[in-house]
Amino acid sequence: MEQREIVVVGGGPAGTAAAITAARAGRQVTLIDKARFPRDKCCGDGLTAGALRLVEHLGLDPADVPSWQVVDDVIVRSPSGREGRFPLPRDDGQFAVVARRRELDAAMLDLARAAGVEVLEGHGCTGAVNRPDHVELVVDRVGTIAARYAIGADGMWSPLRKHLGLADPTYRGEWHAFRQYFTDVGPRAASELFVWFEPDLLPGYAWSFPLPGSRANVGYCIIRPEELDGGALRRLWIDLLDRPAIHEVLGPTARPEDRHKAWPIPARIDGVRLATGRVLFVGDAARATDPMTGEGIGQALLSGVLAAQAMTAAGPLDAVGAARHYRHAVRRELVADHRMALVTARGLRHRKGARAAVRLAAANDWTRRTFARWLFEDYPRAMAVTPGRWHPGVFTGHGAYREHPRPGPC
Repeated sequence: MEQREIVVVGGGPAGTAAAITAARAGRQVTLIDKARFPRDKCCGDGLTAGALRLVEHLGLDPADVPSWQVVDDVIVRSPSGREGRFPLPRDDGQFAVVARRRELDAAMLDLARAAGVEVLEGHGCTGAVNRPDHVELVVDRVGTIAARYAIGADGMWSPLRKHLGLADPTYRGEWHAFRQYFTDVGPRAASELFVWFEPDLLPGYAWSFPLPGSRANVGYCIIRPEELDGGALRRLWIDLLDRPAIHEVLGPTARPEDRHKAWPIPARIDGVRLATGRVLFVGDAARATDPMTGEGIGQALLSGVLAAQAMTAAGPLDAVGAARHYRHAVRRELVADHRMALVTARGLRHRKGARAAVRLAAANDWTRRTFARWLFEDYPRAMAVTPGRWHPGVFTGHGAYREHPRPGPC
């Protein structure tokens, strides 16, 4: 039986953030993933200010992600058709970026390798057992590995959670999303980020996120229907693309690059088991997505960092302490924001609430700037009501990559 100190299962943002953090703290780390990178990942590809600060802290160079597209303006359209432009700060770093997950995740995995992480691509986890002083992981084409700790970063339907008897076979996530890449889009879709609060999607929305080369990530997300009808969701997608406001932005020459893809989004971090024995769960495996927007990259990165820090603080022998430390950190850094987002999302369930929200946010220059920074998680959702996290400049902080040259026009 092979021996390891920490094994991370899953090579997405949560897993690589955990692996890099633990390796830089002097731990021996192995990361396994059943996929081989680069690989596509269903996602809106948006990086918020909070996510950007984390990937910068972890050492990611935007030059290693060819599709890295900085966004300056967010265009939000209310159910009544009112369109508001919400500017993000200029010349003070990057506050919103679109980057294809295929490239972003591969670059993060390379960063983990550079930090000394042993990366095993194409090796899935096919079994797991918690022991008093270690966790045994059965790894495809490797065999059994005995690790002091394991981190489950293997997605919403985490195989590691299933192997340990913690899976809920009835769980299907809180949101459902569609996404398709388009090329030859119009000039607005090529440079601006759009959010459409369509009446029949509320509290969900449709989006168009710009990518280099006159391309865009276009999609929609909705609260998951009790009875999910794939045919109805596909028909809704076709209908959305024909709606004048969306069609006008995408432009007459826009064409899909490939077929659309759909995926569930888990958003219940305040009601999921985060740890068992010597295993901690992060990212989608911890249901860490924002329940208001469906965004999850920032939450995944942060939960991965917190899990690695908890293991490092507790040491190799204190699994109970590691789990306690991690649960406390998640409550402090993620749960309050999760609950604040839930409250906000309830206000967006109806046309009047969504119209009022956009109208209020667009009232003047100050509200437009403040709303844009809040929407893109420049500071945590519940920061205003959690003064224990306040520090000088918390509401007016710099963006990420202040010293990094901005890319040229698309």
